[in-house]
Amino acid sequence: MTDRSARVERATKETQIAVEVRLDGEGRVDAVTGVGFFDHMLDALGRHGLLDLEVRAAGDTHVDAHHTVEDAGIVIGQALASALGDKRGITRFGSCTLPMDEALVLAAVDVSGRGQLHWDVDLPFGMVGAFDTQLAREFFIALAANAGITLHVRQLAGDNAHHVIEACFKAVGRALRQAVEPDQRMAGQLPTTKGAL
Repeated sequence: MTDRSARVERATKETQIAVEVRLDGEGRVDAVTGVGFFDHMLDALGRHGLLDLEVRAAGDTHVDAHHTVEDAGIVIGQALASALGDKRGITRFGSCTLPMDEALVLAAVDVSGRGQLHWDVDLPFGMVGAFDTQLAREFFIALAANAGITLHVRQLAGDNAHHVIEACFKAVGRALRQAVEPDQRMAGQLPTTKGAL
């Protein structure tokens, strides 16, 4: 199997982001973004996705965390797309229904080449540490669009914002892990009837 890893950097007037990802990893995560709760969520994503993930982000967090979180989603998505290469031999689809205390979240992934997020999560407006609850959706919009995945995230239960958001990140990690896993029966074929993903 080829090395399914990538490094991507992005610099704007608002943020400087560097990401390294290895799809066939062990869930080792080293995330330093200046937003503690977001680092915790990236750790959950990588550990449950068995992604080796390094994220370095410096952003205008004196304004708020929006640009840092959104731009990290962009760069992580680009790194995932690059690491996937031509997508031959992958499983393509993955899903997970993940409980975390009172929270229950369903995530489903299609490595479709059509980046889109379908979000049905009822988070109250507010903060978890320095993380605005609205930023969870912004992160996954950026991730899905730039990774070229169709991503559904649906809250089935839960009222604690920390638990619901963490369940989202863990469920997406687990679903993504299934979707990018090599399918031995595909023998290097593309998992589509169209001939292209």
